[in-house]
Amino acid sequence: MPNSSAGTFRALRNPNYRLWAVGALVSNVGTWMQRVAQDWLVLTELTHHSASAVGIVMGLQFGPQLLFLPWSGLVADRVDRRRLMAWTQAAQAALAFGLGALTLLGWVTLWHVYVFAFLLGSVAAFDAPARQVFVSDLVDDALLTNAVALNATSFHAARMVGPALAGLLLASHGCGWLFLINGASFLAVLISLALLHTRGGVRQTQAARASKLSEGFAYVLGRKDLLAILLMLFLIGTFGFNFPIFISTMSVTVFAGDASLYGLLTSALAVGSVLGALFAARRVRPSMRLLGTAALCFAGSMIAAAFSPNPALFAVALVGCGFSALTFAPSTNSLMQLTTAPEMRGRVMALRVAVTLGGTPFGAPLVGFIVDHFGARWALGVGVLAGISAGAVAFRYVATERRRTA
Repeated sequence: MPNSSAGTFRALRNPNYRLWAVGALVSNVGTWMQRVAQDWLVLTELTHHSASAVGIVMGLQFGPQLLFLPWSGLVADRVDRRRLMAWTQAAQAALAFGLGALTLLGWVTLWHVYVFAFLLGSVAAFDAPARQVFVSDLVDDALLTNAVALNATSFHAARMVGPALAGLLLASHGCGWLFLINGASFLAVLISLALLHTRGGVRQTQAARASKLSEGFAYVLGRKDLLAILLMLFLIGTFGFNFPIFISTMSVTVFAGDASLYGLLTSALAVGSVLGALFAARRVRPSMRLLGTAALCFAGSMIAAAFSPNPALFAVALVGCGFSALTFAPSTNSLMQLTTAPEMRGRVMALRVAVTLGGTPFGAPLVGFIVDHFGARWALGVGVLAGISAGAVAFRYVATERRRTA
């Protein structure tokens, strides 16, 4: 396992990956600004602190990952991924501009946000698996674990900057301008895609030969390790990764804070996320034991968050949540890609995204219901149970494999 900073950032030596990473970082900052603005718009302007409404928005935004699963992975395997992402990124920009215009004109209502959330999720359902597998087109397998983790680092480094900026701009400019900023940020990805050097750099597997969708499901069903990882992702993704609800409601209903506090607490989570992603980047190959340990640490951090008496200690607990979550999530991504046949990666990654985010239509409204009826602290307990359950799955698999090979 490399221990130097050069080892941690080794994928950046690849010019194509470096170009892609810069564009993604800019776009990710805009994405996080929009997420904070969207949650704040629903929670404080379109409803009276309704966590259930925030949960419905999350469900509509992430539900299409499951709805379009039969097609999204197959598309990622069979078409030119760079061209596909150019279309999906442009579509997401158009949706951000549309929601921004409605908000600035004073026409936006809750059902508008619901519709835009669903449309954005529908586009993202095709973008996400292509984007995840695209990393393997840019770097060799020896750098894949590092590149996947650095992608997560970029996403959550933007989570430190975007929400903090959003918290400052919300008070002075309102939600509409943040949506427009996000729309403009997609230009960075479109430019980076256009500048990538295709000769000798970008490689795409010829997966069109394995064109049957049923082959992807059959492949996963025959792999106990992939099934165990997907079950862990479902538990934590559905019931644990509801931080927009956890943080916004703790900020407003428990700590009586404003948009600035919400932005700062979201950035605190991102600090831990970046540290966790960098920790994952230093590993050459993750293991099931690492996944189980990270899941149990996630549960412990959620317990600390639930019992935090003030925003400062809550922020510290969120750093722990972010660290464990981002040790877990990129490691599942790289472990699944490294152990999956190249011609199946698009479909397996689509299944991973669908399982991770597709449970949100069930988990987010449930968490919102618990917040509205029992309080935000009790809702954090759902994440605790998810982490413990996922850890149990991992260590049960490890024990079973040890007995099988003994």
